[in-house]
Amino acid sequence: MAGKDELALVTCTAPVNIAVIKYWGKRDEKLILPINDSVSVTLSSEQMHAKTTVTASPDFDEDKIWLNRELQAESSRFSNCLAQVRSKAKLLENAKVSPTWKVRICSENNFPTAAGLASSAAGYACLVTALCKLYGISGDISSLARQGSGSACRSVFGGFVQWQMGCRDDGEDSLAIQLHPASHWPQLRVIICVANDCRKKTPSSVGMKTSVETSPLLKYRAEHLVPQRTKQMIDAIQERDFSKFAELTMKDSNQLHAVCLDTYPPCVYMNQTSHQVSSLIHQINNKSGGFVAAYTFDAGPNACVFLMEKDVGRVVGLLRHFFSDTEEFVRGEKSEETRPTVTDELSGLSVEKIPGGLKYLILTRPGEGPAYLGEEEHLLDDAGQPKFLNDLNN
Repeated sequence: MAGKDELALVTCTAPVNIAVIKYWGKRDEKLILPINDSVSVTLSSEQMHAKTTVTASPDFDEDKIWLNRELQAESSRFSNCLAQVRSKAKLLENAKVSPTWKVRICSENNFPTAAGLASSAAGYACLVTALCKLYGISGDISSLARQGSGSACRSVFGGFVQWQMGCRDDGEDSLAIQLHPASHWPQLRVIICVANDCRKKTPSSVGMKTSVETSPLLKYRAEHLVPQRTKQMIDAIQERDFSKFAELTMKDSNQLHAVCLDTYPPCVYMNQTSHQVSSLIHQINNKSGGFVAAYTFDAGPNACVFLMEKDVGRVVGLLRHFFSDTEEFVRGEKSEETRPTVTDELSGLSVEKIPGGLKYLILTRPGEGPAYLGEEEHLLDDAGQPKFLNDLNN
């Protein structure tokens, strides 16, 4: 165990994941147990990640957490997640630090928080990964990450991931497993289309609860449609069959938002730009005579578009043409963008032009899971104080 004067610091990053078979609805609100399986793609941390530093000391008189440079009021989700990790640490014969000590946590995202970009998944996966390293907890940690945010259990793995809903009342069999590493499908690329990077009006947790209580379609989806669709998606990923992958991805996204509209009162997450982006993708596919791209929307207006590397420049050019009002439109990975011409790409397309409808694009690809960083990357100093506070005082 670390000595009283030896402040142990752990820093790591964790990625965002995008569900292609959606998680929507819990059978147990407290344990965060889903009503159906889900399948996701973990995105590269190079473009989007949470970064967290944790430490513990007998000298701290209370737990404190800073998120994006703001001291947070203690939340039930954070408290529950921390309590579960501590309970597991107490079972260790020789924890690296005492689970009775209070903690300091400093976390930041390099992308907008609570805007429908899976920030909670990355954040809680990062928190749990760092805490488990601090205490010396090994083995499966996806069930611990699930205690903070359901989808966080998928972000503790890279590549292609399945969250198995499980059937036990205690949730011990509700775990995430890696189906394939990111290297399984090297040609796959992802475009995040940011229509709005502000906090959404209806948080996912609230929307899910209301859907479970009021939507008959959600019950039918979970019991009769998702089990078969999950098997089909796993096969499509295994075979790297983009056509099957694309069709399933879009159908499941559409069904999620149909459930949201079937909820009473309805949860409306997509906006006019969202609908025009999805229309554009369908028209590109129809014009090409096959699946070039596939959209999916989580609980927000921002589309996530899957496509092959060879088609990135063409699709980016069309998204810019219809939805951008700035040259500084593309972030993330570099790509040779193809500007569409009236006689070629634009002919036959019927899409409402909404300049500024998309604020920017993030180009990325499937990536690996959480990664530990060196001491030069710590967000806390040797006394357990956020480094940004020192910067503000200097």
